[in-house]
Amino acid sequence: MKTLVLCGPESSGKSWLSGEIQAHFGGVVVGEYVRHFMEREQRDTCYADIPSIARGQLQWEDLGRLQAPPLLILDTHLLSNILWSRALFGDCPAWVEQALDARSYDLHLLLRPEGVDWVGDGLRCQPRLEERQQFFLDSLHWLQTRQRPFQVIEGDWPQRSAAALAAVARLLDGQLPACATEC
Repeated sequence: MKTLVLCGPESSGKSWLSGEIQAHFGGVVVGEYVRHFMEREQRDTCYADIPSIARGQLQWEDLGRLQAPPLLILDTHLLSNILWSRALFGDCPAWVEQALDARSYDLHLLLRPEGVDWVGDGLRCQPRLEERQQFFLDSLHWLQTRQRPFQVIEGDWPQRSAAALAAVARLLDGQLPACATEC
């Protein structure tokens, strides 16, 4: 099983690309638990919600892993929970990052915010490009310092799709990045 993670700021195409990748290669998509949580609770999150959200995301991921598909596509993972918790509340429970550090992923596709328009959906809260760029940089820093394999995905929608599909084809062919830097 190859495990692929889409990460980066909101409205950069993670969910859309997850669907594109699944349509092209098959596999199982694991969605974003926090979106489910917010829709269910009908309110904004607070710091006390972070452990429940993180545990929910891990549970969804674990259910996907139990299916043992050839390709597991994670629309997001705990990195988003960590960065959002820090951005919104100035802190994140230490165990969340420890849980993420303990897991293995074959490739992260890190989506740049530039090149596509932000689209509000009632849950998104970073319409300013500068905020989304900072989220991207924070994600990039985490991936680099943890030496996680990643590829930056950028451009307009067709360019993002082509780059993501090419990266996944390489992943499935066993061509993982040789080092934990941008491919």
